[in-house]
Amino acid sequence: MAYEYMSQEGYDKLVAELRHMETVELPQVRDAIAEARAQGDLSENFEYHAAKREQGRLLSRIRFKQRVLENARVIDTSARQASGCVQLLSKVEITNLANNSRMTYTIASPHEANLREGKISIKSPIAQALLNKKAGDTIEVRVPAGLLKLRIEAVS
Repeated sequence: MAYEYMSQEGYDKLVAELRHMETVELPQVRDAIAEARAQGDLSENFEYHAAKREQGRLLSRIRFKQRVLENARVIDTSARQASGCVQLLSKVEITNLANNSRMTYTIASPHEANLREGKISIKSPIAQALLNKKAGDTIEVRVPAGLLKLRIEAVS
């Protein structure tokens, strides 16, 4: 598995989510299984089967987050070169040339991506097209809605 590059904030958030799943959610599911088991016949016990399914789902999510954290590499933003090129954790202001709307995005790891917070995944088509470009560059991006023409206004 390749390294998962992310910010310190994203790493801390993943650690907190994992800790919450292990210390709060998993004991709750185990209690639900024990309670359902105490009701008797397991072959027709819906609560037992639902709790077991939830336990499997939760354990799968825990293993996934553990693997991500094992391969995580935190990027020190203070030591990054101020090259002016778009890279992971860069904040990019772009203009859609079709309608002159301005947007500001932070290029983030897939685990930190959240459009409401203005963070787009580095694996998204827009971020891939922006990588290693500088302010003033114009790019064309093929997205599901068609072809976008974007101009990079600023990179920080």
